[in-house]
Amino acid sequence: MRARKIFRTLDYTLLATAILIVLYGLVAISSATHVTNPAATDPFLFMKRQALWALIGFTAAGLLVCWRYEELPRYATALYVVNLALLTAVLFIGHTALGAQRWIRLGPFLLQPSEFAKLIIIVTLANFLARREGKLRSFRELVPVFLYVGLPLLLILKQPDLGTSLVFIAITFAMLYMAGARASILLLLGGTGLLGSAVWIWAYLKFGVWLPLKEYQVTRLTIFLNPWQDWQGAGYHMIQSQIAIGSGGLLGRGLYNGTQNQLNFLPEQHTDFIFSVVGEELGFVGAAALLLLYFVLIFRGIKIAAAAKDTFGRLLATGIVTMLLFHILVNVGMTMGIMPVTGIPLPLFSYGGSALLTNLAAIGFLENIYVRRQQIIF
Repeated sequence: MRARKIFRTLDYTLLATAILIVLYGLVAISSATHVTNPAATDPFLFMKRQALWALIGFTAAGLLVCWRYEELPRYATALYVVNLALLTAVLFIGHTALGAQRWIRLGPFLLQPSEFAKLIIIVTLANFLARREGKLRSFRELVPVFLYVGLPLLLILKQPDLGTSLVFIAITFAMLYMAGARASILLLLGGTGLLGSAVWIWAYLKFGVWLPLKEYQVTRLTIFLNPWQDWQGAGYHMIQSQIAIGSGGLLGRGLYNGTQNQLNFLPEQHTDFIFSVVGEELGFVGAAALLLLYFVLIFRGIKIAAAAKDTFGRLLATGIVTMLLFHILVNVGMTMGIMPVTGIPLPLFSYGGSALLTNLAAIGFLENIYVRRQQIIF
């Protein structure tokens, strides 16, 4: 009876939107991998794997809806420790691919702890800030928050995973603002950080000043300003992506018919640059339809955050919405050549089991907050 009451009061607009995005993603993944897939015996292997992760993710989301989110704070410390343990383990037993050590192999599966770390830090930081409500008005009071987030952030940078590090920063600032931190202080810190980073990168490029980043990461952050200066190297991804999106026109070249995608000119077309596949093969209409679905997803998330019945729920929803929105803006901007290439996937859409499971679990938390907002008492 309890489960029946819960599922009768879900935000079905949010749920339907998430399902449509996942299904849309499966179609795009099948087109992006059926030719370039190394397993020629099964051209739809990647799509099937993603479908399996989607099934696991929706199951996890359903279980999370049934568990009262108000009980999460009692497990916050344990979750934080587990998060640090997983991120530390990656540095010692992690699987290396594409120049980064971010994955842990479990049998046939590769899990990416930094993806799970995003949702874990949202949960634990929501509890950390809720306990300090009204005590975040000065820079001194913000220092413990930055230290709390800084430890897992440094472990992620060590992998290195610059994209996830940027997601952490966005989540932290958004949740701080919702927790009552002064906007003036946050703007000052954010502006100083951006200016300092820009000066530091300029000094590195000009004089070779040391940076806590790999050389290829610095190049990724700056190449979008002029990708043609290294069109066969660092700028190749962005140039091919722009060609793909631009050639799609209004209605696209047709599913499975995109030349940049099918002829393998477009790198990482099933993960980081999957939006380029949509733009080329389904055109402006297909890309706009996907962005409309994301608009509905974010809008419902904001409504849920605004209607949450307590501070912890509001902060939890804010962190989730920020994570999803940051991913969308950076990934789409990256494929269009107006944002740096940071390796951030498109939520619920790009290929990747860990990311999909994390995002669906996040949807489960949003539904949980929405259901409890309805004041159903069991």
